[in-house]
Amino acid sequence: MNTLAPARQRSPLHDFLSPDSIAIVGASADPTKRGYKAMVGLIKDGYAGKIYPINPRVDRVLGVKAYPSLADIPATADLALICTPASSVPALLLECGKKGVKGAVVLASGFRETGRPEGIRLEQEMLAAARQGGVRVIGPNTSGMFNLHKKVNLLALSNIKAGDIGLISQSGNMLLSLVLEAERNGHVGFSTYAGPGNQADIGFNDYLRYLGEDPHTRVATLYVEGFRDGRRFLDAAREITALKPVVVYKSGSTEAGQKAASSHTGALAGSYAMTVDLLRQVGVSVVQNSDEILPVAEGLALLQKARGKRVAVVADGGGQATIASDRLAEAGLELAELSEATRRRLAEILFPQASLVNPVDVAGSSDANPALLADCLEIVAGDDGVDSIFLVGMFGGYHTRFAEDLLGGEMRGAESMIELARKTDKPLVVYSLYAPVNPPALRRLHEAGLPVYSSIEQAVRVLSALGERGIYLAACAGREAVPAALPNHEAQAALAAAQAEGRDLFEFEAKNLLRAHGIAVPEERLAGDAADLAAIAEHFGDQPVAMKVVSRDILHKSDAGGVKLDLRGEGRMRVAFDEIIAAARRYDPDAAIEGVLVTPMARKGTEVIIGVVRDPIFGPVLMFGLGGIFVEILEDVVFRAIPLSYDDASSMLDQIKSHKILGGVRGEAAVDRAALIDLLLKVSAIVQAYSQLAELDLNPVIALDDGYAVVDARIIVDRCARDVAGGKGGQR
Repeated sequence: MNTLAPARQRSPLHDFLSPDSIAIVGASADPTKRGYKAMVGLIKDGYAGKIYPINPRVDRVLGVKAYPSLADIPATADLALICTPASSVPALLLECGKKGVKGAVVLASGFRETGRPEGIRLEQEMLAAARQGGVRVIGPNTSGMFNLHKKVNLLALSNIKAGDIGLISQSGNMLLSLVLEAERNGHVGFSTYAGPGNQADIGFNDYLRYLGEDPHTRVATLYVEGFRDGRRFLDAAREITALKPVVVYKSGSTEAGQKAASSHTGALAGSYAMTVDLLRQVGVSVVQNSDEILPVAEGLALLQKARGKRVAVVADGGGQATIASDRLAEAGLELAELSEATRRRLAEILFPQASLVNPVDVAGSSDANPALLADCLEIVAGDDGVDSIFLVGMFGGYHTRFAEDLLGGEMRGAESMIELARKTDKPLVVYSLYAPVNPPALRRLHEAGLPVYSSIEQAVRVLSALGERGIYLAACAGREAVPAALPNHEAQAALAAAQAEGRDLFEFEAKNLLRAHGIAVPEERLAGDAADLAAIAEHFGDQPVAMKVVSRDILHKSDAGGVKLDLRGEGRMRVAFDEIIAAARRYDPDAAIEGVLVTPMARKGTEVIIGVVRDPIFGPVLMFGLGGIFVEILEDVVFRAIPLSYDDASSMLDQIKSHKILGGVRGEAAVDRAALIDLLLKVSAIVQAYSQLAELDLNPVIALDDGYAVVDARIIVDRCARDVAGGKGGQR
């Protein structure tokens, strides 16, 4: 089993999530109380550690000696379960600290989650008391915890198996749903569960590090409603996913998604889509539907990974083979192209009417000999062009559908599949329409650690997660983030001036900053008044130019009539200058106008957007997608957390829905991919260099076949930041 490298400090959560002694504060003989259920769970499951019921009114609880207070127990406890009202919690945590209790589970609600001042204040008091005594807190407002390998079942859940899926869920009902689903499955078990509640002290990143170290956990599974510190979670996930799979179901969107933002990038960031992109960037397997959580967790726990996305399908029915092919394509997986040698070997054992291309349809060949399916699986597993194998159909039910004496053949087939799984690194995933009735052959597969699914869609999601994980791990070996740029003195001065004046950078200042860091920005001239246009017109000659208003008060220049395009000569430029100033005055009579920026027209190309926000949950985030005036309508954008690696930048170009446009369509040349990747990496480095940079919008950038042109640039300055030393932006 993988564990974290010895150099890393061991998570303190081990001290109480795997406790040798537990105090139940509020222990009770009343079956309606949580203090009763916790006692029952510990006693019924045979917990071997010490139990200290705390109840000042009784001598014993369920036959176990009780104590009036924590101070009265004869030794310390690793964990305290606090079942009393919210108002009592701060004082109890002070008692825990004095007694040397390492961790406490606070069940009560009535804290920050209420949104009321008294609840917020009570949570602050609780946290202060915990920190004073060195006590770590699960919750408050939590459903509790269990560690089934230690027989710690503080929720008193019945029929729950110990296994290798670690679970953290902000929803108690979601926990119950997964437990019931595991009970129906019959083969899935759990290691540790914790409900983070308000995350007043312990956050998702802390729980994830614990599960990453836990030798009983093969896959960490999280139901998340909101991160309190998304950047720290990403940092933890980047480390843990290199060791074991991490599955996340994220409900809703981040708090940042509810805020209004001034730039295009700000308007699109903070979304659910952004959260998903950032999680996948660090190797997390994100599931979109709640009924995928347990199947994907089980599949990753059992099979870990596939080398890639090429799937060989073996089916005993054409309809389901077609459905499987559709779902695989929709999931971004590929039907592996089988070699000629593979097809010849299949032809030797299958009926002439069988389809030998992928998906392989045995066309009745297995009706009298279901073990033949295992032979087909072994043949396709030997093909170098195959990364994973998908058996689709009615395996396990042949003896029910056709003749009882076929059961022996199915059992032999199951044993052959188990042997194949042992000797190949290519995962085998089974879908059977007989899975709901769990016949003997399928039970045997499950017992041997091969997942069997009753839904093609769930099986495909597992195959997708296996392929994504394998590709991610392979890319990790050479992945290095691009270091931050060294701050430029002139750019620092411009940012400091903008802060002092309470404004953002003017467009020409933003472009100067980009230019100072090696980003190709077209030449431009600022016309403070019409008298400047003669020299500017002479400088640009016959080149067509664009003219744009420069104002701290006008964010979207096109909306204000502040842009004129394709102009030649001083005369037309003078007319355009007057029209731009007049339109800007009408748009905002009080706007401070610095003048008009004149720059050569960019060549025709593909408009893209590159933007950055400092998200309050995840820190600095970079966005890329199709640009121009319709960016917020199309929303064909993707996100990555800064700093970026080369693979991060490259994958952004491939992920947008319109990625084929970048490759050239209808006779158009492909864009200069290398130049765009270089631009993304330079922007990432710039953001790290300047802590005062709050948002950045390059829209549009014209992607060309031999480079790019940054047509418009906006840098929004953090009004609060005062550190202009640079070099530390984006670090948390």
